[in-house]
Amino acid sequence: MALLDISGLTVEFAGRGSRAVAVRDVSLRVERGEVVGVVGESGAGKSTIGAAVTDLLEPPGRAVAGVIRLDGQKLPLGNPAAMRKFRGRRIATVFQDPLTSLDPLFTVADQLIETLRCHRPELSSSAARGEAVRLLREVGVADAEVRADDYPHQFSGGMRQRVVIALALAGNPELLVADEPTTALDVSLQARVLKLLRRQAAERGIGVLLVTHDMGVVAETADRVEVMRRGEIVESGPVGRVLFNPRHEYSKALLAAVPPPDRKVRRFHLPADPADEANADANKERRRRLWESWPRAGDGGEVLLKVDAICKTFGGGFFIRKLSALAVDNVGFSIAAGESFGLVGESGSGKTTIARVIAGLTVPDSGRIVFAGRDLLDRRARAESRRAMQMIFQDPYSSLNPRLRVGFAIAEPLLARKKRMRRGDAEERARDMLALVGLPPEAAEKWPHEFSGGQRQRIAIARALITAPRLLICDEPTSALDVSIQAQILNLVKDLQERLGLALLFISHDLPVVRQMCDRIGVLKNGRLLELRETEELFKSPQTEYAAELLKLVPRVSAARRPTGEA
Repeated sequence: MALLDISGLTVEFAGRGSRAVAVRDVSLRVERGEVVGVVGESGAGKSTIGAAVTDLLEPPGRAVAGVIRLDGQKLPLGNPAAMRKFRGRRIATVFQDPLTSLDPLFTVADQLIETLRCHRPELSSSAARGEAVRLLREVGVADAEVRADDYPHQFSGGMRQRVVIALALAGNPELLVADEPTTALDVSLQARVLKLLRRQAAERGIGVLLVTHDMGVVAETADRVEVMRRGEIVESGPVGRVLFNPRHEYSKALLAAVPPPDRKVRRFHLPADPADEANADANKERRRRLWESWPRAGDGGEVLLKVDAICKTFGGGFFIRKLSALAVDNVGFSIAAGESFGLVGESGSGKTTIARVIAGLTVPDSGRIVFAGRDLLDRRARAESRRAMQMIFQDPYSSLNPRLRVGFAIAEPLLARKKRMRRGDAEERARDMLALVGLPPEAAEKWPHEFSGGQRQRIAIARALITAPRLLICDEPTSALDVSIQAQILNLVKDLQERLGLALLFISHDLPVVRQMCDRIGVLKNGRLLELRETEELFKSPQTEYAAELLKLVPRVSAARRPTGEA
């Protein structure tokens, strides 16, 4: 008898006069001690299955058909009081963002003790604290006795995710639903969290339903995999068989979209999308006009940006010097016109701080930044250079104003730069930019919430390009996207760079992506630049142990065990 048995599950979201089917007739099983991965594009229904298992579907979503059984017992979906006997005690969930899963006003010990006594009321406060410390040790939190009294903000991203896993384990669950548990983590933290999940499944006999868009994570962690598309499971089987011998065309397309960690590719091959092809035909004339009017880039090889001995400290003050943190320590590098330069390193290594300093969003303590011959630490020079330097942020939704239609959001930087420009002309230019990034010009009349994550990132790129910049700063632009949409965005940025002669500062914790995008790479640790190498030289022969360890920890599809009898 399977631990989790989902049979014929259909989930609908009812709207005004319409119904959207998020999951259609899905059946899957999870055995004790087994990790089952669920993969697919955004909107495929992966997270909806996890939410249905715990009966946490957001209204107006509801399961309209199917049965979910836990160890043979039918779950009382739609009955909140009855489901409380299962949530936490028998089924636990680990969500994507650990910070939003923890209460910032209570210490980690307080939250663990509350959870433990809720599920095991026979425990005294002192016994619950002892158990809380034991759980923190079990998930790998060093100095657990001391760290238990810290607040969530005092932990790193990876440590917070370990605390969330400890909370999930507090009720001794039989099933763990892990919904994108490592999406925002760098490779070293991701490896630790995945190893922890794998160990818990093996040692405790817990079944794990792992929802992810990362095929490398599935390869290294899962026993079996379910591939979803548009609410349906299109392929399932042992992870080695599906990854090395996929049978469905969509599974093959997903694997083709994964950036290979061992070589560079010119483009990622994706299945043809009729909507994209129609947009391409309709946008052809707009793109032609745009190419003809685009300012010519400077000569390749010319130094466009020079960063010299930048330092930045956060916190501290006259009375609290001990609390100050050196985020960037004497970092220097240069970027030539038309070059792609990558920055990699663990969370907290200083990557984003450097990007914000270059963009003028953070003032450094010392150092010098020269862009196109101008000192950017001079206020007037920075204001004049800002239009030639634009930034694409990690989360496209939070970087777009939800109260502005997309057309005006894209046109706004142009209106700010050219005070005498008519709004109608600026919005027409915005439609051209939408055509450039592969969206229909009519999208200008829509609101940000009407687009998918990949489409919103295209809109963010269109907004960044409208001032015809020479340098594009990309701060984790694809970290929250599934592999197929990530591939579309990377193909787009590559094409735009080649056609427009853009220089790129590309920041990411995804090392295979950086390999595909960058000519040179700087490796950061604790705010210091440890290595600065040509991309292929770094990947083939890293000079520092830290860089070698980062490369070693990259999840690889090839890590999956090949099916018996296959080469």
